[in-house]
Amino acid sequence: MLNKQQLSMLYGILLIVLFSLVAFFIGGMHWAKSVSISPMIIGIVIGMIYANTLRSNLPQTWVPGITFCAKRVLRVGIVLYGFRLTLQDVTAVGLPAIAVDAIVVCVTIVGGLLIGRILKLDRSIALLTSVGAGICGAAAVLGTEGAINAKPYKTAVAVSTVVIFGTLSMFLYPVLYRNGLLHLTPQSMGIMTGSTVHEVAHVVGAGNAMGKDVSNIAIIVKMIRVMMLVPVLLVVSWFAAKGKMGDAEAPAQRKGITIPWFAVFFLLVIGFNSLNLLSHSIRDGINTFDTFLLTMAMTALGAETSIDKFKKAGAKPFLLAALLYCWLLGGGYLIARAL
Repeated sequence: MLNKQQLSMLYGILLIVLFSLVAFFIGGMHWAKSVSISPMIIGIVIGMIYANTLRSNLPQTWVPGITFCAKRVLRVGIVLYGFRLTLQDVTAVGLPAIAVDAIVVCVTIVGGLLIGRILKLDRSIALLTSVGAGICGAAAVLGTEGAINAKPYKTAVAVSTVVIFGTLSMFLYPVLYRNGLLHLTPQSMGIMTGSTVHEVAHVVGAGNAMGKDVSNIAIIVKMIRVMMLVPVLLVVSWFAAKGKMGDAEAPAQRKGITIPWFAVFFLLVIGFNSLNLLSHSIRDGINTFDTFLLTMAMTALGAETSIDKFKKAGAKPFLLAALLYCWLLGGGYLIARAL
């Protein structure tokens, strides 16, 4: 028997499942297919509508279930996404993608800290916002929070900027690409998307809207970028231990460093899939189930995007995030064009 807390969490999960089923139904319609609107895109729109309308009327005890879908279900979905890829795909992306990721991560974090200093922004908020924009969104913010022991409200501010600009990218990139405003090949567009869009979920959504050729490369490039979270956190932890990056307002106790194990498992699944041991029908079934899981994650992400997120971000963190976004969009495009 489930206790009251577990039952409430289950209600939150079932709510996201219901929204995702609606997104799947709409995504299967002819008009949606004709304009390449995936269930994931529809899911986040449904989630955003819910966040700004009905959410205040539903029990707060359901929130953990929604959060579970946005975090845990997303990780499972990304791991299973590996069944769509092979090591041959990874090899095709090659060293240029790794180099692009390294440039984007380093310039974004270092540049963000410098801009934050110019804006006289809180050091912890500047670091959290920069790492979130540079690596993998909320996961990077939460990992860095553990390394510097930041106050919860600072983490919330940084995550809000990730949600805002990551969601913007998910809609903007496909529009720019499909209308020919970005003169990039599918491979270059995939590298640009994977190396510059904030959240893994946003990369999946944007890539899916631009087609398989873009999506596969974008996911691989993004996961390489996610793996860079580990060395970045080690560096941040070292500086925090020296008292150069810690949060002066926070207590001395520190949380452990968050390692993105889902990225490791994602690569292991790609390796297994490269052996071609599963039939096409089984892989198709896994891929359909995976799409549904990712739709759940996107819907839950949308359910966290309320107007309050914009208010919490404030002027300076929002300005920093906007400047970093301009760099990611413009710089990422120029780097992708140069490949």
